Amino acid sequence: MSVTYTATLPVRDETMDFLAGLLTAERARRGTRQRTRSLSCHEQAVLVLRWFHDGTRMGQLAVDNAISVSTGYDYLHEGVDVLAARSPGLHGALLAAKAAGYSHVAIDGTLIETDRCRTPGPTPGVDLWWSGKHAQHGGNIQVITAPDGWPIWTSDVRPGREHDTTAVRAHAEILPALTTTAADLRTLGDLGYEGEAGTITVAFKKPKDGRFTLHQQQLNHAHNAVRAIAERGNALLKGTFKALRNVSLCPWQIGRIVAAALVLLHFDHARTT
Repeated sequence: MSVTYTATLPVRDETMDFLAGLLTAERARRGTRQRTRSLSCHEQAVLVLRWFHDGTRMGQLAVDNAISVSTGYDYLHEGVDVLAARSPGLHGALLAAKAAGYSHVAIDGTLIETDRCRTPGPTPGVDLWWSGKHAQHGGNIQVITAPDGWPIWTSDVRPGREHDTTAVRAHAEILPALTTTAADLRTLGDLGYEGEAGTITVAFKKPKDGRFTLHQQQLNHAHNAVRAIAERGNALLKGTFKALRNVSLCPWQIGRIVAAALVLLHFDHARTT
């Protein structure tokens, strides 16, 4: 017994056509012959968008499209790849923010949760992808946002066990890029980036057994009020794409998946910076 029902994806027709066009170009690049695929480019685009927006499990997507699970994953990874390839570079995103007249950008780390992945980490008895802060397995993604919290760039993934400062240092391009634009475009962050306070502006940390001065309190209040808006970027990505709330694929693929989601978000809202 089965029940058929109608569902609607929360995307514009232009977004569907955009992804289908990318998939068509990819098939042409690979030299795929006509009528050798189980799904058309449009049907494949629907599969990919259902996975991103609704977090639909691959088993269900395979049944709905009368394909095997392995073929479904092949289609999904192909869709992720063509989207991630169009994600903005960090230098380009910062230059665009500067050209838009922004006085600052913000950086914030977010944990993309994963199913348990028992990969040994450098600490005995602690998994590589285990985040003690969140008490959950996942990957650390650095997100740079415009002053209103709109995400303009996302990083590759780092294991969830890493602190934000450690993750930033592990990405070879982030700190040099932020330093290059620092004179015209400040970068705001929370105290998780205290170790790189020379590049990323953070609030004053309360001294041990001490108190803030009135001036420090005022500066912290102003800083936190402006920086906190950056958390909207993480919420926007996870709120729009259910797939980012828990990724069951290989954790090292999380960076590509988030980058692909960012491209979809930018295109669907016709906004990059």
